[in-house]
Formats: sequence, C-alpha cells, structure tokens
Amino acid sequence: MQNTHSKLGDRSLFPDLRARAYLNHGAISPPSTLVRQAVQQVLSDYARGGVWGFKEWLPRREALRGSFAELIGAEATDIALIPNTTTGVAAIANCIDWQPGDHVLTFSGEFPSNVTPWQVAAKNFGVELELLPLAPMMRSVDEGIAALRSKVRDRTRLIAISAVQFQNGLRMPLGPIAAVAREAGAELFVDAVQGCGAVPIDVGVGVDYLTCGGHKWLMGLEGAGFLYARQTVAEKLVPRTAGWLSHEDALSFLFHGPGHLRYDRPIRKTIDFVELGAQSAVGYAAVGASLGLIASLGVEAIYAHVNTYLDLLEPRLVALGFESLRRSDEARRSGILALSPPADVDITALYAAVDEREVACTIPDGNLRFAPHWPNAFSEVPVVADAIENALRLTRTTT
Repeated sequence: MQNTHSKLGDRSLFPDLRARAYLNHGAISPPSTLVRQAVQQVLSDYARGGVWGFKEWLPRREALRGSFAELIGAEATDIALIPNTTTGVAAIANCIDWQPGDHVLTFSGEFPSNVTPWQVAAKNFGVELELLPLAPMMRSVDEGIAALRSKVRDRTRLIAISAVQFQNGLRMPLGPIAAVAREAGAELFVDAVQGCGAVPIDVGVGVDYLTCGGHKWLMGLEGAGFLYARQTVAEKLVPRTAGWLSHEDALSFLFHGPGHLRYDRPIRKTIDFVELGAQSAVGYAAVGASLGLIASLGVEAIYAHVNTYLDLLEPRLVALGFESLRRSDEARRSGILALSPPADVDITALYAAVDEREVACTIPDGNLRFAPHWPNAFSEVPVVADAIENALRLTRTTT
C-alpha cells in the first residue's frame, strides 16, 4: 500500500534533526515522526491497560515477521524476532551441532559481531575459525571467489559474511559465495545489518541464516531486529539457547485454565525458538512503522536514490584528495561511500571539524564514511562537500 507520508529526498518526517546533512544511517538512524508516534501509542496503550496493551500489540508484532520476511524474500515462519544483530549471530554460533574439527571461514575486516561469536564457538566446541583477507574480493568477484574456494576444506561447516562490509561499503556477492558453500556441503551465514532497508537482499540465492538489527538502515530503534533461518537448517539446530517461550504452546498455561502448566513441551523446530522471553514492544512498533515507509518507497528505489546521491558526492571528495573505496561495478555498491583521507590529514581531527559543521558521518577504522538514506536530498551534496573542504583547510592549518 502506498504511503503518502514519505517521498525520496524529503526529510519533513524528521523535523527535529539537527544535522544539515545526516549521513550516518550505517550507525544509527534518527526516528521519523511516524516511528515516534508508534512508540508513543505503545506507551499510551500500556499505560492505560498494562497487559491489555500487550494483547493489543501482540498481533501487530506477529505481523512484523511477514514484513521482515518480505524484505529478504523469505517466509514468515522462518523469522525470529530478536533484540539485535549480535544476538542472531550468537544464537546460531551456539546452536549449530558442531563437531570437533569443524571449520568456519570469515573475512578480516568484518564487524566484531560477526567474529566474536564464532571465536567463542571455536573455544567451546573445538571449531577452527579462519579469517581470510578481503583484498581479493575488493579487487574482483572472480578473484575473491577463487581465493575463498581455495580455503574451503572437507570440514568447512560454515561461511560467515556481511552482506555489506561496514568499513568500505563493499557489497558481497551472496549468490556466488552461496554456491561455494553448497559445493562444500557448508552453510552460509549473513550479517545483513549494513544492507537491509537500502540494498536489495534475497535469501533465495542460497542463504541459510541471516540476521539484522533494526536501528540502522531499517530506521527503527535499538533493541529490535530479526533472525532468518531456512527451515531445513533450523530443524537441525541444538537448542542450547532456549527459554520459556521456546516451547510449543508456550503461552497456553496462562490463558487456558488449570492443568496446562507443564515443563515437558518440546522446543519448537522453527527458528523462533531463540525468542527466549519478553521482548521490546516499543522497539518492534518502531521498526514496524519504519518498515512501512521503506516498503512504500521500495528498496530498489531507495538503493537507486542513495547511489545517485553518492554519485554526486564522490567526485567532489576525490577532488579534495580523498581516495574512494567505492567500487565502480554497481552490483558491488551499497548505501555507503567510504574514503581514505589524504596522507597529511589527521582523520580524528577532521572528523571533529566535520561534526562541528553539522554533517553527520563516521570514521570506522580510519575511513571517512557517509551513509545516506531515502530522506537525504541531492541538494545537500554541495553543503557536505563545502563542509569537508572547510574542515580539511582547518585541520591542515592546525596540525
């Protein structure tokens, strides 16, 4: 259904946003007025009714599974509602039926949330974790896939990647990587938090697991995200992470009278068994409202809008001496423009100067990173370029 409250390049739904150009959606998105209204409605309903508020919002939260599923080409029954990306990674890392000697491949440069849980699995279950250099994948898909294939072994159990690399914005080739995993009899895990909402993602290319938080490109709030697991792999997971809501008919003893309180109900064989207990009604109302906006605009249209914005900004910054890490191949681009600063510039001082000029960006591992979304207007680009040029001048003068 078309949402008349939003259009590409219009930030009228963000009236309190201080930044002249907010280009930090890869970190935290500011909530729109529709998100804020949804949050206030939840609080009002809970304030008036307590548990009645819970009952009123529960069906909407359940419907959110379908919205998440539609976003990635999945089925609602394959979606679990979780607090954040890391929870999804940790749940799978803890619940795979590992065997000593199993082998996991990931890449150097991954955000720690997609490394630390696999390190813990390596320690707890005798798994070997190997980090591959990202440089071959940066140079070309063919070279990157060849390098990945050369590291696959008979005991390779899982390949864990980000759909989009947080440092440089590289969009990973999920289909070819999934093909490598299938050839090896391995599974593919995807951290999608830097992609979902602004980059088209389809788990149908061969993704087995995918996790995503809601506070970045999905434009919700912290504390609400989702985990996808293909049913055939979910059935094989060991419920080492489980809580009272993980059982079949978990709520029946609360509503169906005496005799329903039991501890022998089986743990569900769908991925929602990782939903352990009470969840954030506010967080899911927020991300539900933001998903409505994203769905009305369309991820493909958002992706095109964001990349047109970056097409305008990138040459302006390269002309100032920055080295762009953005790929020339559109299929390898995301919503991120990352640049290495000139050699004579202190990146932290530059960042502080840019921040003072009310341009919101970030500097992960020393790269200057811009992450616009659908509300960013092309008219911001000269403002951003001028702010960077002025910040460069000031930084070079004072260092």
